[in-house]
Amino acid sequence: MVRHSLQTGLSFGLTSGIITTLGLMVGLHSFSGSKMVVVGGILTIAIADAFSDALGIHLAEETENVHESREVWESTAATFFAKFSFALLFMIPVLLLDLETAIFVSVAVGLAVLAVLSYTIAKTQQDTAWRVIAEHLFIAIVVITLTHYLGDWVAATFTS
Repeated sequence: MVRHSLQTGLSFGLTSGIITTLGLMVGLHSFSGSKMVVVGGILTIAIADAFSDALGIHLAEETENVHESREVWESTAATFFAKFSFALLFMIPVLLLDLETAIFVSVAVGLAVLAVLSYTIAKTQQDTAWRVIAEHLFIAIVVITLTHYLGDWVAATFTS
């Protein structure tokens, strides 16, 4: 059984890594169509947002005032590792495929991993799996859709 501190960090880091990175990738692709811009965005998210999320979990766990220092640092490290490594995994399709295909593959893989994570959480909590999966995928799809249209708006507004 995985310790609570590691579960917290890994689940938060993976979820944030998927949704934030996909949102950024889709938005950057929509307004720029540039592989270089998308790669730069992924690298920025992998570093800046991984540290930010890790610090956020660190502070949240400390604020609860129920965790030992070791547990707080485990959650912090797990969050950083999950967010950083998963964000960087999205670089693989971008580097190997044309950008349009890479975005499609990244979204498909990201949503699949989120579905598996959601299923695992539902089973652990003895909740209805399809409901948890649908809720989490809905949120991810809303973010991806909004960032796509935001990217389109930026391109239309500032390209002139």
